[in-house]
Amino acid sequence: MEPFKKITGVVAALNRVNVDTDQIIPAKHLKRIEKTGFGPFLFESWGKNADGTPNPDFELNAPSFAGASVLATGRNFGSGSSREHAVWALRDGGFSAVIAPSFADIFHKNCFENALVPVILPEPVVDGIMARANELTGYELTVDLETCEVSDSEGFRASFVVHQDPATHEFRRYCMLNGLDEIGLTMEHANAITAYEKARS
Repeated sequence: MEPFKKITGVVAALNRVNVDTDQIIPAKHLKRIEKTGFGPFLFESWGKNADGTPNPDFELNAPSFAGASVLATGRNFGSGSSREHAVWALRDGGFSAVIAPSFADIFHKNCFENALVPVILPEPVVDGIMARANELTGYELTVDLETCEVSDSEGFRASFVVHQDPATHEFRRYCMLNGLDEIGLTMEHANAITAYEKARS
């Protein structure tokens, strides 16, 4: 897994609550076993008309959100089924961070396994970010995992957590800063594992 330190990118605003994983990536596209190739189908049921053309009424199709790498959205993002493909689709669609007041538990865990930073901020702060993203073309935020702050060029700055539990926040932050998934964490103890195996043999 690639490490995450800091990004600065355009913010796309999806002002909806309880966005579930089937809306993020429809079930009919869950046939691939690779983590790539899902980006074109991200939010497909909302973002495309029946003939496959872009739906101009879908928020994320706004030209001002082109190339966005930060998604700001409503509470309980990623609810529904536990498909990891939802995180894969967001990553493949160009997003490196999602800002929300809260996340569904399994989706939240899957973020940490796939280098998608789940930024938790109070709802009024997220609402303000979405408002600025809608008002300002190409509105950018910096998400800094080393300082756990989001900021813009106009003086806005706010501290965030990636998990509400302080101990889990620090553990998950350490893993993402160092690009460690569960396998990577295990391999940090490779010498001890090798020594144990030699002793057992």
